[in-house]
Amino acid sequence: MSRFNVRVYGLLINDNDQILISDEQEYGMQFSKFPGGGLEYGEGLIDGLKREFVEECNVEIDVLSHFYTTDFFIKSAFNDTQVISVYYVVKNISPLNLMFKTVQFDFDGEGDVLQLFRWINLEDLTEDDVTFPTDKHVVKLLLNNL
Repeated sequence: MSRFNVRVYGLLINDNDQILISDEQEYGMQFSKFPGGGLEYGEGLIDGLKREFVEECNVEIDVLSHFYTTDFFIKSAFNDTQVISVYYVVKNISPLNLMFKTVQFDFDGEGDVLQLFRWINLEDLTEDDVTFPTDKHVVKLLLNNL
């Protein structure tokens, strides 16, 4: 098993200055994060991010700019690896045909793996809106750039 876990995430901000958040239930826990996920072997960061957005959101994206790469140690919440997360500012190039919720973890249906999406106004965004330490750091950076 690799000791490093490379993750790639997209910061998708719409024309109403809202950012897309993914609420998920998996591995027996609930968490909120930015859309994205793990890089597959042989995949570049940009290709991985585009694949993740197609898989999770059924939408094609353009990657506009690099935003942040993890610069501190963080252990995975799910296994014994060190997480390296790379964040990009992205824009959808096809329509977002998702059902959006307004309440965190307001999942439809039952199951071990559930996901929903919410828009959060940038002016209302706080570190409490996301679960993981690196995402919280990215929120802080985003708010400092507003």
